[in-house]
Amino acid sequence: MNTATTPTPPLALQLSTADNVAVARQALAAGTTLQVGGHSVTLAEPIASGHKFALLPIAAGAQVLKYGQGIGIATAAIAPGQHVHVHNVGMAESVHEHAAGAGYRATPQAAQARTFDGYVRSDGRVATRNYLGVIASVNCSATVCRHIADAFKGEALAAFPNVDGVVAITHGSGCGMGGNGEGLELLQRTLRGYANHPNFAGVLVIGLGCEVNQIAPLVETLTARSPGMFATLTIQDEGGTRETIAAGKDILAGMLQQANQARRQAVPLSHLAVGLQCGGSDGYSGISANPALGAAVDLLVQHGGTAILSETPEIYGAEHLLTHRAASPAVADKLLKRLAWWEGYAALHGGDLNNNPSPGNKAGGITTILEKSLGAVAKAGSTGLMDVLEYAEPVRSHGLVFMDTPGYDPVSATGQVAGGANLICFTTGRGSTYGCKPTPSLKLATNTPMFTRMSLDMDFDCGGIVDGRESIAEAGQALFELMIATASGQRSKSEDNGLGDNEFLPWQLGAVM
Repeated sequence: MNTATTPTPPLALQLSTADNVAVARQALAAGTTLQVGGHSVTLAEPIASGHKFALLPIAAGAQVLKYGQGIGIATAAIAPGQHVHVHNVGMAESVHEHAAGAGYRATPQAAQARTFDGYVRSDGRVATRNYLGVIASVNCSATVCRHIADAFKGEALAAFPNVDGVVAITHGSGCGMGGNGEGLELLQRTLRGYANHPNFAGVLVIGLGCEVNQIAPLVETLTARSPGMFATLTIQDEGGTRETIAAGKDILAGMLQQANQARRQAVPLSHLAVGLQCGGSDGYSGISANPALGAAVDLLVQHGGTAILSETPEIYGAEHLLTHRAASPAVADKLLKRLAWWEGYAALHGGDLNNNPSPGNKAGGITTILEKSLGAVAKAGSTGLMDVLEYAEPVRSHGLVFMDTPGYDPVSATGQVAGGANLICFTTGRGSTYGCKPTPSLKLATNTPMFTRMSLDMDFDCGGIVDGRESIAEAGQALFELMIATASGQRSKSEDNGLGDNEFLPWQLGAVM
């Protein structure tokens, strides 16, 4: 008989021996005495789960240290046991030695190759899902696109079991903008990325006819698809909305027959490109879900796959951790130039990059953007940074890459999918329910109480890391297996719930005229 008992996990965590704060694993009452990292501390006030308290005296003006890094400056003297948060911590200027590329090491290849079951398209690219897409060139054709897609819901697809659905990709732009410049260029690059995406077996692009974003230049550089699997319609040329809807239904009916012939087959993991997202972050994000995702990313890269880190404003203050392992100084320089652009962009609109975190982040225990960024970068694992890309730019490198995007999750993930992501992994502490058709989206909960409370929306529980039930490496391995299973067709919770039809949100830049 095994009489061994599971050790009781500590009530709080010191993440680095250099830290002068600890993170509460659960709500702690005032007067509680804890032993944390060799420090005996009696709490001066209640500490909410995921929030920080001081382990040592922190003088006014001194650095607050978490992850072994500065996350802010004490705005008042903080005694051991006191709550450390927005009321007594302010931003510090982010200044780091970058040592660009000094930490880069080539990633060794996995000894045993792994595969997933995907759809191999005629051009050799591989899909994780098998959808048809109806894409609007302009907001004026959005409702027509939705009417066409809605005609193929439910029983209308019963005869096509190998087709995952028909998705309308609509947006609020495409006209009232300059005929050239970054606004139109960005929209076209994003729409082309979706029109080219392998998760769409076939695509129908619909315009009004008089919009700035004309269909002809939009589609002229698209990758050729199999005969019959690409078409365009213009409402004004078809004679109106009803005529366009009828024509669109006929076109998709033909595409469905061919798309239904697709079958999955084993392909190398080098064909898997995973977009890394975090939203509704809390004090555990940088402790559990983000490091677990980073461990899974390391395994993916060892197997030749690709991981796309994004949300540029949310790596602010932690960029040195990426530039240090850049594959070359040129790659590091590209990242720093994008951050400099963001500083100027924020200043132009009367803001700054320190305006993050969100109210939800703060309620969950995150105090400054530096703290949030240090946790967010953990999603990227430990392998070399191979490339830095513009928003929605096609991803051509294997390994870890960075795509410049806003921190707003739907806009960021839209850019990643346009770049070729065929799986999204989304960490959340507060409970994001993001879906992302045509790409499956896995939600990774930072803590078990939220995972349990939202079990119909969460795909993976990383709370065992916080509770001491599993290591980061163990959680990363389990997540890696879930990523392979999902890429091979296992449905995500957002797919079970029918989510993801309304989350296409391109980044809009430039004047609306």
